Amino acid sequence: MKKKHARHSEHAARPSSARRPSWLPAWFDARAAGLVLAVKAVLLLYGAQSFVVWKNERPGSFYDWLAIWNRWDAPHYLDIARMGYVAEGVEARWIVFYPLYPWLVRAASLVLRDELLGAFVVSGLASVAAGVLLYRLARVDETEEEARASVFYMLVFPTAYFLHIGYTESLFLALALGAFLAARSRVWWAAGLLGGLAALARVNGLLLIPALAFEVWAEYRGSGRRLRAGWLWALTPLAGFGVYLFINWWVLGDPRAFLNAQGEFWYKSLTWPWVGIRESWNAIWGRAPSDAQMVGWQEFFFVLLGLGLTAWAWLRLRTAYAVWMTCNWLLWTSTKFVLSVPRYTLVLFPAFILLARLRASRPVWGAAVVVWSLLFFALFAARFAQGYWAF
Repeated sequence: MKKKHARHSEHAARPSSARRPSWLPAWFDARAAGLVLAVKAVLLLYGAQSFVVWKNERPGSFYDWLAIWNRWDAPHYLDIARMGYVAEGVEARWIVFYPLYPWLVRAASLVLRDELLGAFVVSGLASVAAGVLLYRLARVDETEEEARASVFYMLVFPTAYFLHIGYTESLFLALALGAFLAARSRVWWAAGLLGGLAALARVNGLLLIPALAFEVWAEYRGSGRRLRAGWLWALTPLAGFGVYLFINWWVLGDPRAFLNAQGEFWYKSLTWPWVGIRESWNAIWGRAPSDAQMVGWQEFFFVLLGLGLTAWAWLRLRTAYAVWMTCNWLLWTSTKFVLSVPRYTLVLFPAFILLARLRASRPVWGAAVVVWSLLFFALFAARFAQGYWAF
């Protein structure tokens, strides 16, 4: 208890507005933002160089440097940004992608006159917000050094390149972190609005409801067990998800159309977690070496990693954080075809706080995690930039 009290005292004594221009929001932190931008620059440079080496081609312009990241799901978001959801053709399948990110890309492209540039601007701003918000959220409980280390571990995580390209990871993570930070500050209307937007970006946004419910419970116990109407804001993610269901009905005549598309084209449907995990294990032995590694070993490993980190969170972190990790882990694994778990693990932000604590208490282990992260970050990012599957 003394250690935690000291942390809070240090946080209270730190001048939050020092070195911050008056026009920036109070939650902004220049050092965290600078780290995100530095990693982003290194990633884009590395991606272009790895593309040249392995493809024996030269990107002709900076735009081409960005285009090498426009792979797999990324073009689908640009299709939605360009023409919206449609009811016919192959593009009708894109109903499985939630609308907030392509809407923001569309808005940015109206200024930039290009959807790809719009996607990088949206992801760029969201990645900076995610880095700063993780620092601010971690700083509520952790020391300055541990809070900054949390951001570092997030940015070097093996699939962290998704924070910087045309995917929803950075936007969703920024919204989820903002919702948690607002809830920790007991600003429930902000937590609710950010949670509603998160549910418009990814289905995981609904998982903010049980997580925020435990923050409500914590405030209820600490306030003499008096009820507050503001706690109802924690249910706002239902409204965001309701908008998405309305889009399904409006475009395809069925609010559950996304479930049909997921089952038919992505082979995903709800089942017990061990069913999909068993399929990942079988892929290790039943596929060609490259697929066995990426669709088998890596998926299986990150399933176990997420499970281990979740168990660790229950022992060391707030209940709300552990609930968030548990619900997300169950969502990814409760499907017949486990896929992209290494990418999905990025939203387990409490794991980065745990790794920062590990670095502080066990520096050798913390360094080992960094080496592992950087090696696989380079491997996966290079594969993705060359057009090969990397989650």
